[in-house]
Amino acid sequence: MQIDIVSVFPEYFDVLNLSLFGKAQSKGLVSVHAHNLRDWTHDVHHSVDDTPVGGGAGMVMKPEVWAECLDDLLGLEPQAITADSDTATAIETNTTDESGETDTADNTGDADETGETDTATQNSTLDGTLTDTPSEARRQTPARNLETVLIFPNPSAPLFTQRDATELSHAKRLVFGCGRYEGYDARIPAYYQAQGVDVREYSIGDYVLNGGEVAVSVMLEAITRLLPGFMGNPESIVEESYTGSEALLEHRQYTRPAVWRGMEVPDVLLSGDHGKVDRFRRDEALARTDAIRPDLIEQLDCALLSKADRKTLMALGWEVSAEHPRRLKRG
Repeated sequence: MQIDIVSVFPEYFDVLNLSLFGKAQSKGLVSVHAHNLRDWTHDVHHSVDDTPVGGGAGMVMKPEVWAECLDDLLGLEPQAITADSDTATAIETNTTDESGETDTADNTGDADETGETDTATQNSTLDGTLTDTPSEARRQTPARNLETVLIFPNPSAPLFTQRDATELSHAKRLVFGCGRYEGYDARIPAYYQAQGVDVREYSIGDYVLNGGEVAVSVMLEAITRLLPGFMGNPESIVEESYTGSEALLEHRQYTRPAVWRGMEVPDVLLSGDHGKVDRFRRDEALARTDAIRPDLIEQLDCALLSKADRKTLMALGWEVSAEHPRRLKRG
């Protein structure tokens, strides 16, 4: 897999030379190139931002700098987008979210830590960019082929999940764009989507970061560890939280000694009965998911549940006779 990362702090990604990721690069499983966005600027200050149109605090990353960079990386020629194009429609219809409020944030956002040329306001949060393209525009865009995927972190976008990580682990090339300041101009992802590029915007959680670098690192680790040969023991990822079509939180793990500071490992794990151990772990996974992420229980397919699963869920207060489990009202 080829990975390209665009950032104003490319040295941040030196961390990818460590641990399993570093070994994966040595083995040729992944090839990582971090690019400095300022290399595509032409002014003496190497500026990558400007004031927001319409006013407001902070600075917004300029589309012309990003475009020169991404055109080079993606091998595209500059092209004007007409007013009646899919992109223009997408931009116009995505300036507000479903609640009617303007999108704000970009998984990144403070002033330039270098204090050099970008005059972003201290403690400003990152502005929003284009999130999901409207369904009509999406139907008209080219089908995704997972050859090259362009990804921007954005807390206004859909949440990045294990399912996304699994899908993206099959891509041949990933290109990440790290936003800063009040975010990147919303026309950037829209433009490349109209050019036929598979563009994704993901949030990694309900919070705002200083820059997209952290979010990109999170997504990269989730994606690349699924590559064949990346993990020393591939079986270690089979039963992890959120993994598989029937995703649950993982059961708790223990190691030796069996008694530590007065705290004992559950007896069943010492029994040597693999059937009982598997059932214990499955029941604990169901119970933990019920307590922490009941929304995952609601997504289970009741037709795929075993008799023992049904019994456990019923004991936890779920009705399991329909297509998906339903929480019974507590009396």
